[in-house]
Amino acid sequence: MTIIGLGEDGLNGLPKASRDALAQAEVVMGPARHLGLLPDLACEVVEWPVPFADGIPRLLALRGRRVVMLASGDPFWFGAGTSVTRHLDRGEWVAQPAPSSFSLAAATLGWPLEEVSCLGLHAAPLERMRPHLAPEARLIVLMRDGAAVEQAAAYLARLGFGESRVHVLEALGGPRARVRMALAGGYALPDVRHPVALGLEVAGAGTPMPCVPGRDAALFDHDGQITRGAVRAVTLAALAPRPGEMLWDIGTGSGSVAIEWLLAHPRNSAIGFEADSARAERARRNARALGVDHLRVIAARAPEGLADQPVPDAVFIGGGLSGPLLERLWEILPKGVRVVANAVTLESESLLGAWHRRAGGSLSRIEMAQAGPLGRKRGWQAAYPIVQWSVQR
Repeated sequence: MTIIGLGEDGLNGLPKASRDALAQAEVVMGPARHLGLLPDLACEVVEWPVPFADGIPRLLALRGRRVVMLASGDPFWFGAGTSVTRHLDRGEWVAQPAPSSFSLAAATLGWPLEEVSCLGLHAAPLERMRPHLAPEARLIVLMRDGAAVEQAAAYLARLGFGESRVHVLEALGGPRARVRMALAGGYALPDVRHPVALGLEVAGAGTPMPCVPGRDAALFDHDGQITRGAVRAVTLAALAPRPGEMLWDIGTGSGSVAIEWLLAHPRNSAIGFEADSARAERARRNARALGVDHLRVIAARAPEGLADQPVPDAVFIGGGLSGPLLERLWEILPKGVRVVANAVTLESESLLGAWHRRAGGSLSRIEMAQAGPLGRKRGWQAAYPIVQWSVQR
Protein backbone atom coordinates (compact mmCIF):
# COMPACT_ATOMS: atom_id res chain seq x y z
CA MET A 1 0.00 0.00 0.00
CA THR A 2 1.22 3.49 -0.85
CA ILE A 3 0.01 6.45 1.18
CA ILE A 4 0.34 9.58 -0.95
CA GLY A 5 0.15 13.07 0.46
CA LEU A 6 -1.70 15.12 -2.13
CA GLY A 7 -1.48 18.89 -2.45
CA GLU A 8 -4.13 21.23 -3.82
CA ASP A 9 -2.46 21.30 -7.24
CA GLY A 10 -3.07 17.57 -7.81
CA LEU A 11 -0.61 15.85 -10.13
CA ASN A 12 1.37 19.05 -10.68
CA GLY A 13 2.88 18.85 -7.22
CA LEU A 14 3.51 15.10 -7.09
CA PRO A 15 7.04 13.66 -7.28
CA LYS A 16 7.80 10.93 -9.82
CA ALA A 17 7.54 8.13 -7.23
CA SER A 18 3.96 9.14 -6.40
CA ARG A 19 3.02 9.43 -10.08
CA ASP A 20 4.45 5.96 -10.72
CA ALA A 21 2.47 4.51 -7.79
CA LEU A 22 -0.75 5.98 -9.17
CA ALA A 23 0.02 4.66 -12.66
CA GLN A 24 0.60 1.13 -11.33
CA ALA A 25 -2.26 1.07 -8.81
CA GLU A 26 -5.06 -1.46 -8.98
CA VAL A 27 -7.17 0.60 -6.56
CA VAL A 28 -7.06 4.27 -5.56
CA MET A 29 -8.98 5.18 -2.41
CA GLY A 30 -9.46 8.66 -1.05
CA PRO A 31 -11.92 11.43 -0.13
CA ALA A 32 -14.01 12.95 -2.91
CA ARG A 33 -12.05 16.23 -2.76
CA HIS A 34 -8.74 14.47 -3.35
CA LEU A 35 -10.10 12.25 -6.10
CA GLY A 36 -11.41 15.40 -7.79
CA LEU A 37 -7.86 16.81 -7.95
CA LEU A 38 -6.74 13.92 -10.18
CA PRO A 39 -7.58 13.17 -13.82
CA ASP A 40 -9.69 10.15 -14.68
CA LEU A 41 -7.95 7.03 -13.42
CA ALA A 42 -7.89 3.73 -15.29
CA CYS A 43 -7.93 1.65 -12.10
CA GLU A 44 -10.71 1.01 -9.61
CA VAL A 45 -11.59 4.15 -7.63
CA VAL A 46 -13.12 3.98 -4.13
CA GLU A 47 -14.39 7.11 -2.41
CA TRP A 48 -13.54 7.25 1.29
CA PRO A 49 -16.78 7.28 3.31
CA VAL A 50 -17.87 9.60 6.10
CA PRO A 51 -17.23 9.17 8.99
CA PHE A 52 -13.55 8.48 8.37
CA ALA A 53 -13.41 5.39 10.60
CA ASP A 54 -15.85 3.57 8.29
CA GLY A 55 -13.27 3.56 5.52
CA ILE A 56 -10.56 1.71 7.41
CA PRO A 57 -12.17 -1.78 7.17
CA ARG A 58 -12.76 -1.20 3.45
CA LEU A 59 -9.12 -0.25 2.98
CA LEU A 60 -7.84 -3.21 4.98
CA ALA A 61 -10.01 -5.53 2.87
CA LEU A 62 -7.84 -4.53 -0.11
CA ARG A 63 -4.66 -6.00 1.43
CA GLY A 64 -2.51 -7.85 -1.06
CA ARG A 65 -3.41 -5.59 -3.99
CA ARG A 66 -1.57 -2.53 -5.31
CA VAL A 67 -3.47 0.16 -3.41
CA VAL A 68 -2.93 3.90 -3.25
CA MET A 69 -4.51 5.81 -0.38
CA LEU A 70 -4.83 9.58 -0.83
CA ALA A 71 -4.39 11.95 2.11
CA SER A 72 -3.73 15.66 2.58
CA GLY A 73 -0.15 16.97 2.63
CA ASP A 74 1.88 15.15 5.23
CA PRO A 75 -0.29 12.18 6.31
CA PHE A 76 1.59 11.87 9.61
CA TRP A 77 1.13 15.40 10.95
CA PHE A 78 -2.50 15.68 12.10
CA GLY A 79 -3.28 13.49 9.09
CA ALA A 80 -4.82 10.12 8.37
CA GLY A 81 -1.57 8.15 8.25
CA THR A 82 -1.37 6.68 11.74
CA SER A 83 -5.10 5.86 11.77
CA VAL A 84 -4.35 3.37 9.00
CA THR A 85 -0.80 2.18 9.62
CA ARG A 86 -1.55 1.06 13.18
CA HIS A 87 -3.53 -1.77 11.55
CA LEU A 88 -0.72 -2.77 9.17
CA ASP A 89 2.71 -4.38 9.45
CA ARG A 90 5.63 -2.07 8.71
CA GLY A 91 6.47 -3.85 5.48
CA GLU A 92 2.93 -3.48 4.10
CA TRP A 93 3.00 0.26 3.42
CA VAL A 94 5.15 3.11 2.22
CA ALA A 95 4.38 6.82 2.59
CA GLN A 96 5.16 9.62 0.17
CA PRO A 97 4.30 12.88 1.95
CA ALA A 98 3.78 16.30 0.41
CA PRO A 99 4.38 19.63 2.23
CA SER A 100 2.08 19.85 5.25
CA SER A 101 -0.50 22.59 5.69
CA PHE A 102 1.68 23.92 8.51
CA SER A 103 4.70 24.20 6.22
CA LEU A 104 2.64 25.89 3.51
CA ALA A 105 1.14 28.32 6.01
CA ALA A 106 4.51 29.21 7.54
CA ALA A 107 5.99 29.72 4.08
CA THR A 108 3.06 31.95 3.12
CA LEU A 109 3.29 34.10 6.25
CA GLY A 110 7.07 34.06 6.58
CA TRP A 111 6.95 32.60 10.08
CA PRO A 112 9.69 30.41 11.64
CA LEU A 113 7.79 27.14 12.06
CA GLU A 114 9.90 25.99 15.00
CA GLU A 115 8.58 28.96 17.03
CA VAL A 116 4.90 28.43 16.15
CA SER A 117 2.31 26.33 18.00
CA CYS A 118 0.70 23.95 15.48
CA LEU A 119 -2.76 22.57 16.25
CA GLY A 120 -5.24 20.42 14.36
CA LEU A 121 -8.81 21.26 15.40
CA HIS A 122 -10.85 19.56 12.67
CA ALA A 123 -12.71 17.52 15.27
CA ALA A 124 -11.33 18.98 18.49
CA PRO A 125 -12.68 21.81 20.67
CA LEU A 126 -11.44 25.36 20.21
CA GLU A 127 -10.40 25.42 23.86
CA ARG A 128 -7.27 23.47 22.96
CA MET A 129 -5.88 26.84 21.92
CA ARG A 130 -6.22 28.16 25.48
CA PRO A 131 -2.77 27.18 26.89
CA HIS A 132 -1.07 28.76 23.85
CA LEU A 133 -2.79 32.14 23.98
CA ALA A 134 -0.42 34.88 25.12
CA PRO A 135 0.54 38.25 23.62
CA GLU A 136 2.92 37.91 20.64
CA ALA A 137 2.36 34.15 20.42
CA ARG A 138 1.82 32.69 16.95
CA LEU A 139 -0.37 29.71 16.16
CA ILE A 140 -1.17 27.82 12.97
CA VAL A 141 -4.47 26.03 13.42
CA LEU A 142 -6.12 23.64 10.94
CA MET A 143 -9.89 24.20 10.92
CA ARG A 144 -12.89 22.21 9.78
CA ASP A 145 -14.68 24.90 7.73
CA GLY A 146 -15.65 28.55 7.55
CA ALA A 147 -18.14 28.28 10.41
CA ALA A 148 -15.38 26.95 12.68
CA VAL A 149 -13.16 29.89 11.67
CA GLU A 150 -15.86 32.34 12.72
CA GLN A 151 -16.30 30.51 16.02
CA ALA A 152 -12.53 30.64 16.64
CA ALA A 153 -12.47 34.41 16.12
CA ALA A 154 -15.40 34.83 18.52
CA TYR A 155 -13.64 32.61 21.08
CA LEU A 156 -10.51 34.78 20.95
CA ALA A 157 -12.57 37.94 21.36
CA ARG A 158 -14.49 36.44 24.29
CA LEU A 159 -11.22 35.74 26.13
CA GLY A 160 -10.02 39.31 25.61
CA PHE A 161 -7.78 38.61 22.61
CA GLY A 162 -9.98 40.47 20.13
CA GLU A 163 -6.99 42.46 18.82
CA SER A 164 -5.40 39.27 17.48
CA ARG A 165 -4.68 39.20 13.75
CA VAL A 166 -6.43 36.25 12.11
CA HIS A 167 -4.89 35.19 8.80
CA VAL A 168 -7.37 32.98 6.94
CA LEU A 169 -5.44 30.65 4.61
CA GLU A 170 -7.56 28.76 2.10
CA ALA A 171 -6.55 25.92 -0.25
CA LEU A 172 -2.83 26.70 0.03
CA GLY A 173 -0.57 25.21 -2.60
CA GLY A 174 -3.13 25.18 -5.42
CA PRO A 175 -4.88 27.42 -7.92
CA ARG A 176 -7.68 28.25 -5.44
CA ALA A 177 -5.29 29.57 -2.78
CA ARG A 178 -6.42 32.71 -1.01
CA VAL A 179 -5.07 34.62 2.00
CA ARG A 180 -7.10 37.20 3.93
CA MET A 181 -6.70 38.88 7.30
CA ALA A 182 -9.07 40.29 9.91
CA LEU A 183 -8.97 41.17 13.59
CA ALA A 184 -10.66 38.57 15.80
CA GLY A 185 -12.88 41.18 17.41
CA GLY A 186 -14.27 42.38 14.09
CA TYR A 187 -14.16 39.17 12.08
CA ALA A 188 -16.67 39.07 9.22
CA LEU A 189 -14.97 37.37 6.27
CA PRO A 190 -17.49 35.68 3.94
CA ASP A 191 -17.22 32.53 1.83
CA VAL A 192 -14.33 30.76 3.58
CA ARG A 193 -13.43 27.69 1.53
CA HIS A 194 -12.13 24.31 2.69
CA PRO A 195 -9.35 23.31 3.30
CA VAL A 196 -8.62 26.19 5.62
CA ALA A 197 -5.98 27.04 8.21
CA LEU A 198 -5.62 30.01 10.52
CA GLY A 199 -2.45 31.92 11.26
CA LEU A 200 -3.01 33.67 14.58
CA GLU A 201 -0.92 36.54 15.93
CA VAL A 202 -2.20 36.82 19.48
CA ALA A 203 -2.78 40.29 20.93
CA GLY A 204 -5.10 41.96 23.40
CA ALA A 205 -5.76 42.26 27.10
CA GLY A 206 -6.72 38.63 27.67
CA THR A 207 -5.10 36.75 30.56
CA PRO A 208 -2.51 34.17 29.50
CA MET A 209 -2.35 30.92 31.44
CA PRO A 210 0.77 30.61 33.62
CA CYS A 211 3.25 27.90 32.66
CA VAL A 212 3.75 26.43 36.13
CA PRO A 213 1.48 24.58 38.60
CA GLY A 214 -0.39 26.51 41.24
CA ARG A 215 -2.48 28.41 38.71
CA ASP A 216 -5.00 30.92 40.03
CA ALA A 217 -8.16 29.31 41.42
CA ALA A 218 -10.15 31.86 39.37
CA LEU A 219 -9.32 29.80 36.27
CA PHE A 220 -11.38 26.91 37.70
CA ASP A 221 -15.11 26.73 38.28
CA HIS A 222 -15.52 25.27 41.77
CA ASP A 223 -17.78 25.12 44.81
CA GLY A 224 -14.96 25.71 47.26
CA GLN A 225 -13.72 22.12 46.91
CA ILE A 226 -10.38 23.01 45.29
CA THR A 227 -6.78 22.53 46.34
CA ARG A 228 -5.27 25.96 47.06
CA GLY A 229 -2.79 27.21 44.49
CA ALA A 230 0.32 27.05 46.66
CA VAL A 231 -0.62 23.60 47.98
CA ARG A 232 -1.35 22.50 44.42
CA ALA A 233 2.14 23.60 43.36
CA VAL A 234 3.71 21.58 46.18
CA THR A 235 1.48 18.62 45.34
CA LEU A 236 2.45 18.65 41.65
CA ALA A 237 6.10 18.84 42.65
CA ALA A 238 5.62 15.74 44.80
CA LEU A 239 3.72 13.92 42.02
CA ALA A 240 6.59 14.81 39.64
CA PRO A 241 4.81 14.35 36.28
CA ARG A 242 7.00 13.05 33.47
CA PRO A 243 6.18 12.98 29.73
CA GLY A 244 3.64 10.32 28.80
CA GLU A 245 2.63 9.35 32.34
CA MET A 246 -0.84 8.68 33.73
CA LEU A 247 -2.34 10.01 36.98
CA TRP A 248 -5.20 8.77 39.10
CA ASP A 249 -6.74 11.78 40.88
CA ILE A 250 -8.94 10.34 43.62
CA GLY A 251 -11.55 12.76 44.94
CA THR A 252 -10.84 15.07 42.03
CA GLY A 253 -13.33 17.79 43.07
CA SER A 254 -12.89 20.63 40.55
CA GLY A 255 -10.24 18.58 38.70
CA SER A 256 -7.52 21.16 39.39
CA VAL A 257 -4.70 18.71 40.23
CA ALA A 258 -5.46 16.42 37.27
CA ILE A 259 -5.70 19.43 34.95
CA GLU A 260 -2.34 20.79 36.13
CA TRP A 261 -0.87 17.30 35.59
CA LEU A 262 -2.16 17.27 32.00
CA LEU A 263 -0.85 20.78 31.34
CA ALA A 264 2.62 19.61 32.39
CA HIS A 265 3.08 17.73 29.10
CA PRO A 266 0.85 17.11 26.05
CA ARG A 267 1.39 13.32 26.21
CA ASN A 268 0.23 13.00 29.80
CA SER A 269 -3.10 11.40 30.67
CA ALA A 270 -5.25 11.40 33.78
CA ILE A 271 -8.35 9.82 35.27
CA GLY A 272 -10.31 11.66 37.93
CA PHE A 273 -12.54 9.77 40.38
CA GLU A 274 -15.34 11.78 41.99
CA ALA A 275 -18.30 10.42 43.95
CA ASP A 276 -20.35 13.62 43.53
CA SER A 277 -21.80 13.64 39.99
CA ALA A 278 -22.17 17.46 39.93
CA ARG A 279 -18.50 17.89 40.82
CA ALA A 280 -17.52 15.26 38.27
CA GLU A 281 -19.30 17.23 35.55
CA ARG A 282 -17.72 20.46 36.77
CA ALA A 283 -14.26 18.86 36.50
CA ARG A 284 -15.00 17.86 32.90
CA ARG A 285 -16.03 21.43 32.07
CA ASN A 286 -12.90 22.84 33.68
CA ALA A 287 -10.70 20.45 31.72
CA ARG A 288 -12.30 21.45 28.43
CA ALA A 289 -12.13 25.17 29.22
CA LEU A 290 -8.41 24.94 29.97
CA GLY A 291 -7.51 22.96 26.85
CA VAL A 292 -7.15 19.44 28.27
CA ASP A 293 -10.47 17.88 27.30
CA HIS A 294 -8.84 14.43 27.32
CA LEU A 295 -9.21 14.26 31.12
CA ARG A 296 -11.39 11.25 31.94
CA VAL A 297 -13.65 11.74 34.93
CA ILE A 298 -15.40 8.74 36.46
CA ALA A 299 -18.36 9.54 38.70
CA ALA A 300 -17.66 6.85 41.28
CA ARG A 301 -16.36 6.48 44.80
CA ALA A 302 -12.93 4.96 45.40
CA PRO A 303 -11.87 2.26 45.89
CA GLU A 304 -14.89 0.72 44.09
CA GLY A 305 -14.46 2.89 40.98
CA LEU A 306 -10.81 1.93 40.53
CA ALA A 307 -11.61 -1.52 39.16
CA ASP A 308 -10.53 -2.33 35.59
CA GLN A 309 -8.75 1.01 35.06
CA PRO A 310 -5.34 1.29 33.38
CA VAL A 311 -2.41 1.20 35.80
CA PRO A 312 -1.22 4.71 36.74
CA ASP A 313 2.29 6.05 37.18
CA ALA A 314 1.17 8.29 40.03
CA VAL A 315 -1.83 8.56 42.36
CA PHE A 316 -3.09 11.65 44.17
CA ILE A 317 -5.61 11.35 47.00
CA GLY A 318 -7.25 14.71 47.55
CA GLY A 319 -10.58 13.48 48.89
CA GLY A 320 -12.08 10.32 50.31
CA LEU A 321 -8.90 9.32 52.15
CA SER A 322 -9.51 6.19 54.23
CA GLY A 323 -7.80 3.10 55.50
CA PRO A 324 -9.68 0.76 53.11
CA LEU A 325 -8.69 2.98 50.16
CA LEU A 326 -4.98 2.83 51.05
CA GLU A 327 -5.19 -0.92 51.68
CA ARG A 328 -6.78 -1.43 48.27
CA LEU A 329 -4.20 0.75 46.53
CA TRP A 330 -1.38 -1.26 48.06
CA GLU A 331 -3.05 -4.44 46.76
CA ILE A 332 -3.50 -3.29 43.15
CA LEU A 333 -0.64 -0.88 42.47
CA PRO A 334 2.65 -2.28 41.16
CA LYS A 335 5.95 -1.27 42.73
CA GLY A 336 7.26 2.07 41.59
CA VAL A 337 3.95 3.97 41.47
CA ARG A 338 4.20 7.34 43.22
CA VAL A 339 1.45 8.08 45.78
CA VAL A 340 0.74 11.51 47.25
CA ALA A 341 -2.04 12.13 49.79
CA ASN A 342 -3.13 15.39 51.41
CA ALA A 343 -4.91 15.48 54.78
CA VAL A 344 -6.63 18.31 56.68
CA THR A 345 -8.52 16.62 59.53
CA LEU A 346 -6.91 15.15 62.65
CA GLU A 347 -8.30 11.73 61.76
CA SER A 348 -6.78 11.73 58.26
CA GLU A 349 -3.50 13.11 59.65
CA SER A 350 -3.37 10.19 62.08
CA LEU A 351 -4.02 7.76 59.23
CA LEU A 352 -1.16 9.20 57.17
CA GLY A 353 1.12 9.08 60.20
CA ALA A 354 0.39 5.37 60.64
CA TRP A 355 1.00 4.64 56.95
CA HIS A 356 4.21 6.68 57.01
CA ARG A 357 5.49 4.36 59.77
CA ARG A 358 4.36 1.34 57.75
CA ALA A 359 5.44 2.22 54.21
CA GLY A 360 7.99 5.00 54.59
CA GLY A 361 8.21 7.97 52.26
CA SER A 362 8.12 11.57 53.44
CA LEU A 363 5.56 13.23 55.70
CA SER A 364 5.33 17.02 55.58
CA ARG A 365 3.19 19.67 57.25
CA ILE A 366 2.40 22.69 55.09
CA GLU A 367 1.22 25.81 56.87
CA MET A 368 0.33 29.07 55.15
CA ALA A 369 -1.05 32.42 56.16
CA GLN A 370 -2.00 35.54 54.26
CA ALA A 371 -1.97 39.13 55.42
CA GLY A 372 -5.42 40.60 56.00
CA PRO A 373 -7.21 43.35 57.94
CA LEU A 374 -7.08 43.13 61.70
CA GLY A 375 -9.09 46.07 63.03
CA ARG A 376 -7.41 49.19 61.67
CA LYS A 377 -4.18 47.31 61.08
CA ARG A 378 -3.15 44.06 59.42
CA GLY A 379 -2.42 40.57 60.68
CA TRP A 380 -1.81 37.05 59.50
CA GLN A 381 -4.86 34.95 58.64
CA ALA A 382 -3.86 31.30 58.84
CA ALA A 383 -5.33 28.64 56.58
CA TYR A 384 -5.88 25.07 57.75
CA PRO A 385 -2.52 23.27 57.69
CA ILE A 386 -2.05 20.43 55.21
CA VAL A 387 -0.26 17.19 56.02
CA GLN A 388 1.16 15.62 52.88
CA TRP A 389 2.44 12.09 52.56
CA SER A 390 4.55 11.25 49.53
CA VAL A 391 5.77 7.70 48.94
CA GLN A 392 6.74 5.30 46.18
CA ARG A 393 4.83 2.01 46.28
